[in-house]
Amino acid sequence: MESGTRSPNGNRRGRRSKEEILDAAARVMALRGYAATTISTITAETGLPRSAIYHHFQSKGGLLAAVMARGAKDFFAAMRAAHTPAPEGGSHHERMAWYLDRTAQVFMSKPDFLRLHLMLLMSDEAADAEVLEMNRAVRDEGRAYMRVMISSAFADEGPETASAVAEELSFFAIAGFDGSFVNAQTDPECSVASQMARLTDAMVALGEAAVLRHRG
Repeated sequence: MESGTRSPNGNRRGRRSKEEILDAAARVMALRGYAATTISTITAETGLPRSAIYHHFQSKGGLLAAVMARGAKDFFAAMRAAHTPAPEGGSHHERMAWYLDRTAQVFMSKPDFLRLHLMLLMSDEAADAEVLEMNRAVRDEGRAYMRVMISSAFADEGPETASAVAEELSFFAIAGFDGSFVNAQTDPECSVASQMARLTDAMVALGEAAVLRHRG
């Protein structure tokens, strides 16, 4: 084999070891936080040498950025799948409930990613510019999804009104999901799904009040 080339088996092993490192890092960082997660912890979790981690990610900050990038890709792919096809017909309440229930299912299926995302938002322990930018991008994309869901729930009011309602309520919706997720982490009996009926009621009430304001 020529120097500088790698066999297909070597490439597969490299990809597998990279995924193993990402899996372990996501799991441990979500439980311990970024600062308390050491490279030694990751090597103990994976059984891989430190050199393998530095080969793939160069630094602990690079590893965190890769964890967040993969987590965001998986999370939003799950969101797209959960919201396809979009509902047609029905009331504001029925359409909003459809979206929020399916979003709750995605939240419950990706707890490590969401826990780490919220931990990073509420601390300054990972000040790496790439990580901060990634976390902001996750927040922006999440709010964009909320705007799509809300505007779809109020689509019968016309595109201009539906868009205005979505813009007004998107931050509130994000806060509702954040709170539901945190509650579910601290009280297993208070699942994200169990809180969706109340959030739906609140979103529809606020949305219909906003519709009246925009009509006036």
